[in-house]
Amino acid sequence: MGIQAKEHANPKQTMEPGRPERLDPEYIRHGTSGIIASRNVVTGEIVKPMVQPTRTEDDFLAHIELVVSLNPFDKHIFILDNLNTHMSESLVRMVARIDHIDETLLGIKGKSGILKNMQSRAEFLTDSSHRIEFMYTPKHCSWLNQIECWFSIITRNLLNKRATFKSVFDLEEKIKSFIEYYNQYMKKPFQWNYKGKLLRA
Repeated sequence: MGIQAKEHANPKQTMEPGRPERLDPEYIRHGTSGIIASRNVVTGEIVKPMVQPTRTEDDFLAHIELVVSLNPFDKHIFILDNLNTHMSESLVRMVARIDHIDETLLGIKGKSGILKNMQSRAEFLTDSSHRIEFMYTPKHCSWLNQIECWFSIITRNLLNKRATFKSVFDLEEKIKSFIEYYNQYMKKPFQWNYKGKLLRA
C-alpha cells in the first residue's frame, strides 16, 4: 500500500456552534512511503509489517521470509492480489528451497519450466502440496483479501483527509504507532457473514 505524506498548507478551522470543522484542500507533499504487511486471520494481528518507501520484489520476499520465520515448520497460506511481485522468480526459488525441490527443475525465467512466465510461476506457487502456498484473489475482488480490509481500517482511522504529516518520517512513525496500538487493543478476527448469495443492485 503506497501512502503520500501530505501536510495541510493551512491549519484547520475548528468546529464552532453552527459551523462544521473546515479543512483547506491545499496541501504540501513531502514524499511517499508504504506498508507491506500480513494479517493473521485467526487472531487479527498485523504480522511483521514493513513501513518503508519501497515495495520491490526483494522487499516483498523479505516480508514473506520474516512471516515464515515466526513458525518455520508450519504450513503457511498467503492470500494476495495479482501484482507481479507476488508471482516472482524469487518467491518460486524460496518455496523450492524450503520444500527441498531441486532448483535445476525450475527452468529459466522467460524461457522454460516453472520460471518461464507469470502463469507458470503462479501455478507453482498455488500448489497446495507446498508448505508455503499462495492464493490469488480474482480481479476486482480485493474484499476477499483480509489485509485489504485492514488497509481500509488504517485509512479510516489514520490516513484520512483530516490527517497531516510533516515529513515521510512523521508518516512512518505514526503508521508504526497505529499498528502497535491496533495489535494491542483493536485486533480481532473478522467475522465473515457473506453466504455466497448473488448480490443485487
